[in-house]
Amino acid sequence: MLETGSPAPDVVLEDTDGHTVRVSDHQGKHAVLIYFMRSTTCPVCNWHVQDLVRRRDELAAGDVRVLVAVPEDRETAAEWKARRRIPFPVLVGRGGGTPHEMIGLNRKAFGALQQSGTVLIDSQGVIRHAHGATMPTGGYQRKEITAAVQALRVGG
Repeated sequence: MLETGSPAPDVVLEDTDGHTVRVSDHQGKHAVLIYFMRSTTCPVCNWHVQDLVRRRDELAAGDVRVLVAVPEDRETAAEWKARRRIPFPVLVGRGGGTPHEMIGLNRKAFGALQQSGTVLIDSQGVIRHAHGATMPTGGYQRKEITAAVQALRVGG
């Protein structure tokens, strides 16, 4: 898993329309919060995404763009995004790997449970919050994310 204070790797993903998305595309423009869902069928992960949807104005006011990464294929991700009316870009892996594998969120418990997590990258490409968890209830730390976003506002 990535570490707070370290440079973000230039992860290359694909959105549900098939366009290439690089984490570095946001550098120098705004911060990026990436939520890595365990699965589009995970009820806890879906609740976390809905919380991000409810908080989108607050996050946008802090100049934070939200991206949602899923381990499924592009077609499944696109159907989920449309059905759930997700306003954020939804990202999948390119070339056979998942977004999760690219940052160290692995499958645990004999490969049965995909880890979920959240990464906040500031506008300079530095990781300001990184957390992963095997149980989906632990992959989204609302208070810690809020504090990290607030710290961006005051230059910390």
